[in-house]
Amino acid sequence: MNHGGYMLKSLFSSSIRADVLSLLLNSPDEQFYIREISKLLRKNPSGVKRELDNLEKMGIVTSERIVNLKYFQANKESPLYSELKNLITKSLGLPGAIKAVLRASGAKAASIYGPYAEGDDVDTVDLFVIGASSSLAKELKDIEKRFDYKINCTIMEEDEYKLKKKKADANLKRILSGKRITLLGRL
Repeated sequence: MNHGGYMLKSLFSSSIRADVLSLLLNSPDEQFYIREISKLLRKNPSGVKRELDNLEKMGIVTSERIVNLKYFQANKESPLYSELKNLITKSLGLPGAIKAVLRASGAKAASIYGPYAEGDDVDTVDLFVIGASSSLAKELKDIEKRFDYKINCTIMEEDEYKLKKKKADANLKRILSGKRITLLGRL
């Protein structure tokens, strides 16, 4: 684990709390229910519920009951909101922030490729994503502003990806053959 991630985990005593916070703070306009969060984070629902209840008591998240589900989201009115968001941004770094947004978008797999993945000092990140929702573009704009990077995102549906992989598509081959930073799933 990177050093920043470790600091964040120790600061928030619970790795579940740190993960829940990064998910909600990196997607502040989205609402999530407990099972959805536990699935996205691959964490136990009872642990997720406990952390959400604690964060709600602190005023960091709010909840809303819709039909029989309780939805949670970051409380933008909280005096701690912007400081926590900055802290998470700093501790996760650019790939971590992108990963949190990808999880919320329902992406199946994603990786960073190109010069950034090669370790070059560039201000552009090439991102390849399979099966994300359309809200991803808006969330990535937010990250571009926060980190002062341009993100070139290629989104492909799962079926299209499988087809292009089978046909040995030249562009896909180029993306998959170079050095990559895997953020989610496996390509």
